[in-house]
Amino acid sequence: MKPPNEDELASFVKRLPVVKAPESVWHSIEATLDRPAQPRFYFLRYAAALLVLVIAAVGCWFSTQPAKPRWQVERLDGSSHITATGTLAVGEWLQTDSKSRARIKVGDIGTVEAEPNTRLRLAAARPDEHRLTLAHGDISAVVSAPPRLFFVDTAASTAVDLGCAYTMHVDDSGAGLLRVTLGWVSLEWEGRESMVPAGAQCRIRPKIGPGTPYFDDASDKLQQALASFDFDKGGVETILTESRVRDTLTLWHLLSRVNASERARVFDRITELVPLASGVSREKVLQLEAETLKHWREELAWKW
Repeated sequence: MKPPNEDELASFVKRLPVVKAPESVWHSIEATLDRPAQPRFYFLRYAAALLVLVIAAVGCWFSTQPAKPRWQVERLDGSSHITATGTLAVGEWLQTDSKSRARIKVGDIGTVEAEPNTRLRLAAARPDEHRLTLAHGDISAVVSAPPRLFFVDTAASTAVDLGCAYTMHVDDSGAGLLRVTLGWVSLEWEGRESMVPAGAQCRIRPKIGPGTPYFDDASDKLQQALASFDFDKGGVETILTESRVRDTLTLWHLLSRVNASERARVFDRITELVPLASGVSREKVLQLEAETLKHWREELAWKW
């Protein structure tokens, strides 16, 4: 028998008589509608909807996040291993072995060269902050950018670039030495600051921070006395005696690092070497008035 087509079925349905449903059926439907839903089903619906929303939100967040910034890494010497290949992303470490060196491009503002046996990490790479962490080893940095844009953290201090070129050594204990060849670097640690200009250097020690800066050509006696003062609580007599005009860099830093009685002696030694600048008073210097000290440093810097 041939099955009916759609037109035949439609014609058949139209000929069916209309029959009223029994009252019991409507009563059953109304009772079902009036019956409160079981809490268990409401909870399951709510949990499922919440789960869907969370998954969607997480997916949306990940899809809108930019890729981690990466700095270019170039192998200079050696082929043993560098634990970063081609690029260095935020959070990644780069380590050179005893025969390898690498050059890192610091965004668009400069370069950092890592010497053999150096371990460092890219901590931040943003338009307003470029930051490395130097665990140990030797680096040389050349940066051309506004001040306080490039930072190198160590266990003993943070080197804050003020538009410069410098080298930094850190040993396995966290102690080290900064040498500036161009511009200025500020070494900072827990409120202690050392301003290091070109031609000067400064030691750093964990739990102490930066020492007192001194010029490369300072006398051996001054350098030895300064190391004793910074890290072994030695006196300042030799430092005062050995200081030249250029060493007022060191003496200026000593003003805030000695006791009140020695501060007057440091002040007198500076004024013996360089006449007191206009707008600078003995009283305000001995009180360590911040603006006075800053103004005096800027005037003394012409001798540095």
